[in-house]
Amino acid sequence: MAFLVGPMRLHIFGHKAETKEKSVLYVGAKDEVRIPLYAGHSLNFDVLVKEGDHVCVGSKIAQCNDKMVVPIYSSVSGTVKGIQKIMHASLKPIDHIIIENDKKMEEVVSFKPLDYKQASKEELVAFMKETGIVGQGGAGFPTYVKYDHDYKVQTLIINAVECEPYITADYMVLENHIEDVLYGVDALLKMSQASQAVIAIKKTHQKVIAKIEEALKARQEEYRNISVVQVKDVYPMGWERTLIQEIVRKDYEKLPIEIGVIVNNVTTAYAFAKALKEGKAIVSTTLTVAGDAVNKPQNVHCPIGVSANEIIEACGGYKYEEVKLIAGGPMMGKTIVNDQFVADRFMNALTILKVEKVESVACLRCGQCSDYCPIGLQPVRIAQSMKTNNKQMIEKLRAIECVECGLCSYVCPSKLDVTENVRKAKRQVTLARK
Repeated sequence: MAFLVGPMRLHIFGHKAETKEKSVLYVGAKDEVRIPLYAGHSLNFDVLVKEGDHVCVGSKIAQCNDKMVVPIYSSVSGTVKGIQKIMHASLKPIDHIIIENDKKMEEVVSFKPLDYKQASKEELVAFMKETGIVGQGGAGFPTYVKYDHDYKVQTLIINAVECEPYITADYMVLENHIEDVLYGVDALLKMSQASQAVIAIKKTHQKVIAKIEEALKARQEEYRNISVVQVKDVYPMGWERTLIQEIVRKDYEKLPIEIGVIVNNVTTAYAFAKALKEGKAIVSTTLTVAGDAVNKPQNVHCPIGVSANEIIEACGGYKYEEVKLIAGGPMMGKTIVNDQFVADRFMNALTILKVEKVESVACLRCGQCSDYCPIGLQPVRIAQSMKTNNKQMIEKLRAIECVECGLCSYVCPSKLDVTENVRKAKRQVTLARK
């Protein structure tokens, strides 16, 4: 990182009021669900069902047995119709298991519940591996991997910052399920063997902060090692590296565990609680549907595999014929050309924006993209090196470290899509290394 850097973060108007005071809307599956065989790191799945099989909510239907183990469970009851390759929210065409929904929602216990207070770290890690829980903050990384090591952990950070505009899904989980969240946090704390857990949340959310602190006070003996930390309302405060710097004042090279820190999303803690208490796998998700081009912005809870089209329809549909549909938030999400992709386990938002013509001008050399880059990169220089195919310079400028937060494009007065150019440079580096 350069010695001379700018603020590396910025307050962005959040548009949170549109959804955070509304009740969560349940959107059920219609005639079928399409469940993605996707684990982020791998698409190599063993399919455990065949066409014609009957499944229930919670039936294990596939498992990734590559470098990491990730089981996948059915979100509805019904009949397996086969496998179809369709576009995923990751912008990759991948296999989906098609299940015809019988509308009965018959459930099975996916795995035996576990009393975390009586379990060892090894038993908790093995249990989490069986649950198939992946990070609920948008990345979808298998959660058990963060705990399956011999490092000494000092601090567990529960990320409830939700710094992207529009998104309030984590906030609603906290608002409605505080007891389960704290149960999950305490279980994660035991599994981490850390001395403390801190729940990080924006200081602007005083209502839910008061609720958490009241719940902690009521059970202070049981949850004495859990506390709330209020952080600034800036972007990208929810990014792992920025959040760790804010709370523990340390940096690391590759992974937080190097400095004795584990970070988990708050909804991941909730999912772990449901698994421990009830033997429930992740078969549904809560996501925010918002933006200036949807009629009824709303937080939605739906089974995995329901199409974006059905979810948006339940929120009143589109305001305009032409819209920009983003899987995720407006800063880091991926723009998708149609709404036939489905809700996956880690999807936290659908952002629908009015299409506006953007007039770009040549780079002004103002340096704002470098000032605000949370890693201290020089995005415009990376973009220029990409355009001239200067692979050596792209490597030297550390393009591969870009987290694609979108802040460089957001602050650019020339209205250049700097992030996309850096993203292309990253791909060049990745391909060159293969």
